[in-house]
Amino acid sequence: MNSADASLPKFLVDKRQLAEGETFGFTCHPGVPCFNSCCADVNIVLTPYDVLRLARRLGMHTRQFLETHTSNPITKDLQLPIVMLRMKDEEAKPCPFVGDQGCTVYEDRPWACRMYPLGMAIPPARAGEEPEPVFFVFEDDHCKGRLQEDCSQWTSESWRRDQGIDEQESLETGFRDLVSHPWFIGGRTLDPKRMHMLYTGCYDLDSFREFVFE
Repeated sequence: MNSADASLPKFLVDKRQLAEGETFGFTCHPGVPCFNSCCADVNIVLTPYDVLRLARRLGMHTRQFLETHTSNPITKDLQLPIVMLRMKDEEAKPCPFVGDQGCTVYEDRPWACRMYPLGMAIPPARAGEEPEPVFFVFEDDHCKGRLQEDCSQWTSESWRRDQGIDEQESLETGFRDLVSHPWFIGGRTLDPKRMHMLYTGCYDLDSFREFVFE
């Protein structure tokens, strides 16, 4: 690791960084010994598209989905609203959408689930330069997907393409531009009213549509 690692999110420190074109092995299916074990007691941050997609999958109004399946951590330093998937209130804290055969909403699973075992960091922007994302591989002890004889070899590019990540991120370009605006990066915070407005406009899209058109 090098001095640049000090700027990495804590969860990426000491993770293996992928060079461009470098491959990693991974597979996930019911035959893997740890199948479903990672779908419990985990913090999954949802993007606006995650919320909309899951709400549509479940036939729910976005407000109903948010009230039923998400939580909003609050800290004194919170600059933007954060939406996290709420685990079931059981001892193992399983994901509400996991079944014996795996994810029951697999086609509409969240961005974070699609990314694993990849991690991504965006270096600080420099004047006149668009920062390129840096990719890492999680090699967690609990995950046996990288140790299977039938695991496929992936690059960060091929994995993201296979999991539909590029398509999702292209739809959320405007949201990413908003939350990376210098106004927020400079450390400013929103008052509660504006925080709620941003939350509604980004995540509770059905309520926002009703507010605008009705």
